Formats: sequence, structure tokens, C-alpha cells
Amino acid sequence: MSIKQISVFLENKPGALYGMTGVLARNNVDMRALSLAETKDFGIVRIIVNNVYDATTVLKDAGYIHSVTPVVGVAIPDTPGGLNKVLQVLTDARVNVEYMYAFLGGQDVDHAYMIFRVANENAATAALAAEGIRVVEQEEIEAL
Repeated sequence: MSIKQISVFLENKPGALYGMTGVLARNNVDMRALSLAETKDFGIVRIIVNNVYDATTVLKDAGYIHSVTPVVGVAIPDTPGGLNKVLQVLTDARVNVEYMYAFLGGQDVDHAYMIFRVANENAATAALAAEGIRVVEQEEIEAL
């Protein structure tokens, strides 16, 4: 019940991100979400895409070092305190959030969408489902 996130390692230099997104664009890979973390010498681009197999294949063929990591996608009601409720559920379940970032949800304007990298995906999804919080599946992300 997780989403597959691709992490791409890039040098921290002008044009590196442009080059990677160009490879994806030329191969009709559509990014659904993106997060960029950087240090002085390199960056990690975390992306959710419409087709994981195609994306990882073209990245490999273009020489990009990357990995695939399971993450949890959550549809959060777009109301004050919506994210806080999700974080409370994860805290109560003793699930550590390593990082998170938002993404657009297509036509659904009633929800915000977040990607969570957690220490235990199964515990997170079970705790969220028990509280009626909708976890987003890979197929739903691909269809956005």
C-alpha cells in the first residue's frame, strides 16, 4: 500500500536539474510530485511519476544514479488542522516521519496531498486507515 518514489542523485551545479527533467520530458514521463534537497556538492531529487518503470529505465540509460523508495501518500482534508490531525495519528502510532512534501491532486480541490517517508509504512497506513484518513495508492497517482 505504498507509492514508489524515485530519488535521483545530482551534482549541485547549474543545469543538472534541467538535464534530468529533460530526459524525463523527452521520454514522456510525467512528474506528479517533486522535492529537492541539497548540500554544497550534490542534491537529491525525489520524484513521483506516472510510470515508475519507464522513468527508472530512461534515467538508468542516461547515466543517472537513482533508487526507488516506498513512501505513503495521504489525501488530507484542505481545512485548518488537516495536516496536524494526520501527524497526530502518526505520532500516536509511534511512526516517525523522516521527511514529507506536498503534491497537486488534479481536480480534487477539497484535499491537499502529502507524501510521507516513514520508518514503517505498514504501521502508518494501518493507523491512518483506522482514523478514516485516505491513503493514496500508486495507481491513483499514475492516473492524476
